[in-house]
Amino acid sequence: MISTKGRYALRLLIDVGEHQGMGYVPLRESARRQEISEKYLEIIVKLLVKEGLLVGLRGKGGGYRLSKSPEEYRIKTVLETADGPLAPVACLEGGQDCPQKLECRTRPLWEGLDRVIAQYLDQFTLADLIERTAP
Repeated sequence: MISTKGRYALRLLIDVGEHQGMGYVPLRESARRQEISEKYLEIIVKLLVKEGLLVGLRGKGGGYRLSKSPEEYRIKTVLETADGPLAPVACLEGGQDCPQKLECRTRPLWEGLDRVIAQYLDQFTLADLIERTAP
């Protein structure tokens, strides 16, 4: 399941992408437009800056901007940055080694679902979502 953090990270990146044409986008303005707690967005923005998805500038005229063009942001990558692996079951997450792996009758089902989710999310970019939501 995609967490609130993942959904809000995506909404924040869309908002910044839509509004960065006039410079850095203040977090307070994004929080207001998206109706998300500024405190909660501070946690998310810290992660996005650390992972190189956003660039921040402090002081007057400061805020955030995308570190690359919206076409370069895959939605799957954004969600994984915020939420970690998107595997539908724990045994498919990296580092997990299920003792039943070879005998598990349901594993092929979960692997197929994992592929479908990954392929679906990977076909969209931030630019796609910005274009769909542009006024």
